[in-house]
Amino acid sequence: MDQAYPVQVRARLDEPLSRWLWLVKWLLAVPHYIVLFFLWIAFAVVTVIAFFAILFTARYPRSLFGFSLGVLRWSWRVAYYTYSALGTDRYPPFSLGEEPDYPATLDIAYPERLSRGLVLVKWWLLAIPQYAIVAVFAGGAAYTAGSGHTWQADSLDGGLIGLLVFFAAIALLFAGRYPRGLYNLVIGMNRWVLRVTAYAALMTDAYPPFRLDQGGAGVPALAPDDPAPAPAAPVPAPTAPVSLRTRRLPLIRFPTRACTGLCGQTAARAAGLERWRLRVSAQTARSSLACQADLRGLAGLAVTCF
Repeated sequence: MDQAYPVQVRARLDEPLSRWLWLVKWLLAVPHYIVLFFLWIAFAVVTVIAFFAILFTARYPRSLFGFSLGVLRWSWRVAYYTYSALGTDRYPPFSLGEEPDYPATLDIAYPERLSRGLVLVKWWLLAIPQYAIVAVFAGGAAYTAGSGHTWQADSLDGGLIGLLVFFAAIALLFAGRYPRGLYNLVIGMNRWVLRVTAYAALMTDAYPPFRLDQGGAGVPALAPDDPAPAPAAPVPAPTAPVSLRTRRLPLIRFPTRACTGLCGQTAARAAGLERWRLRVSAQTARSSLACQADLRGLAGLAVTCF
């Protein structure tokens, strides 16, 4: 997910999910639909006021920005609970606040200045390609600028998102699990829709990327006036434990041909030494016999003389 884009949509698959609760979530969400109907009417009025504020002051009033962001957050939580994702069984709170503990969150970095000229064309002319894609994903003018009921929260239902969520509901009913790949694709489409919504509602000048950032994990982007995070201190590497086991020494293997030649040379030298020892022994024996004969001769001579 693009963490540099000012609109951060995050979600967490809240497993385990009920096999049958999705059958009645439309009924359980009726109170939210009633409240959101009036909130989206107020959202449209606030957007018109913000249009003129940006045109003359190049700023989106912070209090109005907080209200619009709260309506988008509330709508995203209800959509995530119901048939835009079916990603959780936790009932969404009746709140315009951030609610960081809920599995679905939305954050938009507050812009210090907005373009006065861009506000005249971005919400209708520049956003036309995005509207075409959102119509395929959400099945209509979901979360887009317009008049009347085009700002209803339940406009996320239908389209390709609704079809994929229906397949996910069937998987939940029979298998008891939400296919992970299908979940990532659904969240990516919802993220695209919400980015276009924020852009069309004049809440950012950053054009929505033509990219399907799948999956729900993400880190909120820093606001322009937020300090950069300090670098983390290096973590020392853990000391390897000393093993008391006796380690086997690796075997040294010599090439077969070299070993054969070395053994042959050693055997030849040993045979030569053995022959030399036999010759020396024979010569020593002959010398000994000659000495004995000489001694006998001298002894006989001495006897003759005396």
